[in-house]
Amino acid sequence: MGTGFRASMDWLHTWAGVVLGGLLFAIFWMGTLSVFDREIDRWMAPMTRLAPTDEVAVVDALRVSYEAAAAAKATSWFAQLPTERAPVLQVTWREGTRQLVRLFDPATGAALPDPGTWAGTGFLYPFHYMLHVRLGYWIVGMAGMAMLLLCVSGVVIHRKIFADFFTFRADKQPRRLVLDLHNVTGVLGLPFHFMITLSGVIIFYGVYFPGTIQFAYGDEARAFAREAYGNYDRPRLGRPGALASLDAMMGDARQLWDGETPRYLFVRHPGDAAAVVQVARHGEDRVAGRSDIAYFDTSTGALLHRRIAPQPVLSAQRFIAGLHLIQFRHWTLRWVYFVLGLAGCALIATGYLFWLESRRKKDDRLGPRGVRLVEALTIGSASGIVIATLSFFVANRLLPLGTVFLGEDRASLEMWAFYLAWLASFAHAALRPRRAWIEQCGAIAALALVAVPLNWITTGDHLVRSLGQARLWPVAGMDILLLVSAALAALAALALRRRSGATSPHRGR
Repeated sequence: MGTGFRASMDWLHTWAGVVLGGLLFAIFWMGTLSVFDREIDRWMAPMTRLAPTDEVAVVDALRVSYEAAAAAKATSWFAQLPTERAPVLQVTWREGTRQLVRLFDPATGAALPDPGTWAGTGFLYPFHYMLHVRLGYWIVGMAGMAMLLLCVSGVVIHRKIFADFFTFRADKQPRRLVLDLHNVTGVLGLPFHFMITLSGVIIFYGVYFPGTIQFAYGDEARAFAREAYGNYDRPRLGRPGALASLDAMMGDARQLWDGETPRYLFVRHPGDAAAVVQVARHGEDRVAGRSDIAYFDTSTGALLHRRIAPQPVLSAQRFIAGLHLIQFRHWTLRWVYFVLGLAGCALIATGYLFWLESRRKKDDRLGPRGVRLVEALTIGSASGIVIATLSFFVANRLLPLGTVFLGEDRASLEMWAFYLAWLASFAHAALRPRRAWIEQCGAIAALALVAVPLNWITTGDHLVRSLGQARLWPVAGMDILLLVSAALAALAALALRRRSGATSPHRGR
């Protein structure tokens, strides 16, 4: 392979990483946390810490929420049925620009208190793929395609890629150590990072390549869904209609699927006489899930249509999406995803650090100010987003349910805590570049350590109790990971302090 081509790949790898590394770190970090988004929900919403049950959920108790959605002229009504990871009935509908969420005990149908948080599934997971901004899907898609380029160019420029995997010189200078860590995490996670990035782009094919569907179907997007997926719908009539027994529809669906419990109920245009109840099969035993959906008339409960399988190409897309979303039941693989996701974060951070160490050794066109700017962005993007996430958790435990401040409810205040802490970390990194890593690692250790007793004080679920009850194991896992994070951050702060001699008076800032 020519040296000119390798040099061009080196340039591409370097500057794509420098320009988009902070964004990629945020995406990977939130994606890694989203592997356990349901467990984070259990920690942040104590009222959901119910014991999983094999009993069939009482879904007719959701009629009140359906009628409320119909009265508000909601465009849809969605009921998520309980699972091992999320043992509550969750109902969602939208009133204007507001999305409302209601929780119910699946055993009794009793309403649970408003969680007052978007937690993992409502905030962390959507941040991973759309950043909570209007053009977020496109920004993440661009970053995903850049990550694919980084994976390919990284293989090209490393002529001894497999030898590098077995090379880690912890006793060498920082630049050498950082490069070795970058190589090890890159080679170790290369298949995973390529797969997870490519599958993430494929999931949103309809967003990134809408012209293909529009070319074939024009404005009839639902026609594509009918032909490709076998979906069923019918036009609304514009007059009110009754709601038959949801429990009866669930029973009919279970008979179709050999007794298997459904996964969710979905109604478009609730309250309309022509509304249809979609009942989906569970399918946690398969990577792609199951595509079986039974469609019932809301007024009579009669079966209207049954979808069994989409077209072959769409089946492949569902399998690829399933690999990315990991909604199937496999705890070992879930932990593998989590560890490799953290390896991806380390890969991005060490790439930044290697670039910074290299530029400190030689004059660069960016100049000292440019290097300091990239360093501040690196610190804020890496340790800063960890601080922001932990501030999100701590705010969740400190704010009582029902808190309102300056017109913002509790869920919004938690998100404000996240964004303000993240912004403060960038400012801190710019103002104190010599000590920013040390002090932010200390902040991570303090916040992670504080979150654990706060969970105990506010809920009574201390670690010993959580470990002793199976229903609280997700809470115990969260507490343990917080304690491990605190210990690792404290060790990192001590190691950085020793290396830099930050206690010397002349080092100052």
